[in-house]
Amino acid sequence: MASPDFYALDELLEPAEIEIRDRVRAFGEREVTPIVNDYWERAEFPRVLVPKLAGLGIAGGTIEGYGCPGMSAVSAGLVAAELARADGSVGTFNGVHSFLAMQSIAMLGSEEQRQRWLPAMARMELIGAFGLTEPRHGSDAVGLETSARRDGDVFVLDGQKKWIGNGSIADLVLIWARDEDGNVGGYVVEQGTPGFEATVMTGKTALRAVWQAEITLTGVRVPAENRLAECSSFKDVSKVLDRTRYTVAWRALGLATASYELALAHALQREQFGQPIAGYQLVQDKLARMLAEITSMQLMCWRLSRLADADRMTPAMASLAKMNHAAKARAIVADARDILGGDGILLEHHIARHHADMEAVFTFEGTDSVQALIVGREITGLSAISGRRDDRR
Repeated sequence: MASPDFYALDELLEPAEIEIRDRVRAFGEREVTPIVNDYWERAEFPRVLVPKLAGLGIAGGTIEGYGCPGMSAVSAGLVAAELARADGSVGTFNGVHSFLAMQSIAMLGSEEQRQRWLPAMARMELIGAFGLTEPRHGSDAVGLETSARRDGDVFVLDGQKKWIGNGSIADLVLIWARDEDGNVGGYVVEQGTPGFEATVMTGKTALRAVWQAEITLTGVRVPAENRLAECSSFKDVSKVLDRTRYTVAWRALGLATASYELALAHALQREQFGQPIAGYQLVQDKLARMLAEITSMQLMCWRLSRLADADRMTPAMASLAKMNHAAKARAIVADARDILGGDGILLEHHIARHHADMEAVFTFEGTDSVQALIVGREITGLSAISGRRDDRR
């Protein structure tokens, strides 16, 4: 089959970036894809993959030191894409652990906190989760209602969280809450802490092989030294989200690439009316347009990640990529499912799983509409959410 690298993007990559991409791709093809359909159908998390993921040495992504790989933003993006190419659930597990949880500690924790938690997280001996979203606050996460009250040398947490990836299996759950002065802080809650209850959400039709949890915090007592030292406002939380959002664009690219490859392979071997369906004009038109979108997504991801490596990526740049790639990947996966016809709704052909999972990627870490409003605020200076002029301009 023709490679989806139609514009020879490999020539823009460093040897280390190609090596880690190929290593993670081989892992996905060897360890993930052959087993994940069964886990997805049962809505069961494939714990057996965690030590194997740890062996790849990818946890922590761009974080330097503390046993983390300190890879480039391009490498981290390629890792995100390749895991998603194998399976969206596995990609989400790693995204929550390596990017949201570990990056929060790396960016907002003290040196003592980084030394305490990151090395074990890099070895995946401790799994992390990121508890921001609440039942009443998704896109408007800034309105979080979970409270933190100081009581001597501990903080007492009360509230609820929802859609918390890894929340039921994590050893460390980072809970975002407001203190008595209204300041937002991050509190690392360790597994087994009294008053912390995580319930696996059921009935999902996407990302079924990774668990999201509803969390209830009732008088949860967290040692003061577990409050992230460098976080005092929601702007600090936003810095983490801005720094990790570009990897979601790469994950959308991974799902789109997998779906295109499945569609092309099927079209070449599936015969109808005496010839492979790849020989029909309507199918070739779909494949050509899918490849065009994938190529533009590849180049946009590469450029955005190079800007991130140069510390030039802005929140709006990351939002533009997530918005564009999620929408384009959603259309690509739908076209691929159509090309597979009836086979496209059978898990054994994988495209049905990608088709369902893409709906979640389209929604999480900022919906399509919210990403558009972030970009719109940047280019107009006006906030369509608040109706006020953007104070930054």
